[in-house]
Amino acid sequence: MDQVQKLRQQAIEIKTQEPRLRNRNLASKMGISEAELLTLTLSDNTIRLRPAFKELLVDLKEMGYVMALTRNEACVHERKGIYDNITFYEGHANMGVAVNPDIDLRFFMSQWVYGLAVVMDRGRMGKLYSFQFFNKHGEAVHKVFSTPKSNIEAYHQLVAKYRAEEQEALLDLPPTTTTAVEELADDKIDVQGFQQAWLNLQDTHDFFGMLKKFEGSRPQALRLAPTGHAEEVPTDSVKTVLETCAKREVSIMCFVHSKGCIQIHSGEIRNLRQMDAWYNVLDPKFNLHLDMNHVEKCWIVRKPTEDGIVTSLELFDKYGKLIVYFFGARKPGKPELEGWRAAIDHLKSAIVSDSK
Repeated sequence: MDQVQKLRQQAIEIKTQEPRLRNRNLASKMGISEAELLTLTLSDNTIRLRPAFKELLVDLKEMGYVMALTRNEACVHERKGIYDNITFYEGHANMGVAVNPDIDLRFFMSQWVYGLAVVMDRGRMGKLYSFQFFNKHGEAVHKVFSTPKSNIEAYHQLVAKYRAEEQEALLDLPPTTTTAVEELADDKIDVQGFQQAWLNLQDTHDFFGMLKKFEGSRPQALRLAPTGHAEEVPTDSVKTVLETCAKREVSIMCFVHSKGCIQIHSGEIRNLRQMDAWYNVLDPKFNLHLDMNHVEKCWIVRKPTEDGIVTSLELFDKYGKLIVYFFGARKPGKPELEGWRAAIDHLKSAIVSDSK
C-alpha cells in the first residue's frame, strides 16, 4: 500500500470514530497539513489550481456574493460580500488589497503557494463550493465559499480556467513549528527613543514600522510603551467591550490575521454568544469565532495620530502572537468614535468595580 492509500485509510478510520471532525482537526490528528489531507482524494470535487492567484482573486467578482474566511489557530473571521476593487503592488512585499465595505482584505502573496477548488457535499444542505489557498506548509491562508446568492456557473468556469495540469497529491510538505515571538532583551532596546517615537506617531499604520526600527516585538512594545498608552486588562475584557458595543450600536473594526492575509470587518455587531470555549459574533454578514482558551493577554493600546488618540483592544496567545484586534470604526481624517472610547471607559470602570 503506497503512502497516499495509507493516509486515506487512516483518514477514513478517524472519521468513522469522529464523523463531525473538521478537516483542519483531522489533518492535525494525522500529523499532516490540511492541504495534504484534501489532496489525498483529488477528483471532480477537489482540484489543484495553477498558482495564478492574483488573477483568480480579481476574477472572483464573477461569483458575486460569497463568504471570505481568514483564520489563525485561535480565531476565525467570516465576512460575506463581493470581491471587488482589488489592487496588487510591485515590490518585494508582494502585497495586495481588496478595499470594499464588506470584503476588506490585505494580501501577502509570497505566502500563497497552493490553491484548491473544493466542493463539499453537505447532504440536505446541498453543496458548498470553495476556493482554498495554502502556504508552503499546507496551512490555510485564505478561503472563499459560495453562498445561496453566488453564481455557481461562474465558479465552475473559474475552476476550468485555473485548473492545474498536474493533479497529484501534496505530500511531505515541510512541517510548521509554533515558537514564541523572538525578542531582544529590554536593555538592548532604546526605550527612551522608542517611547518618543510612539508619542510622535501620526498614523496607526506607522506602528509596524516603528517596531521594526527599534527591533522590538509587539508584546514587548506594549510593556515598554509610554505611560498611559498601553494597559493590560483581563482576558475576558473583549466580551465586555463587544457586548457594550452591541448594546449601544457602536460600529467596530475587527482584524484577524493568517500568515498570508488580514481580514477586516467594519460595522455594527448584534448577536453575541458563548458556546463552550468559543465566543462568537453570529450576524448575517459577519461571523467571528474566538477560542478564549487561547487568549493569554489582552491590552488596551493608545496611539497618537493626526486625528487624535486612536484606541485598540488587542488579544495575544501564549506565544506572544496577535490573535485579533479591535478599533472603533473610522476612516483617516476622522477622529475616534466617541461610542468606542466610551465602551473602553466602561470596561475600565467595570474592572475597577470588580476589584473592590
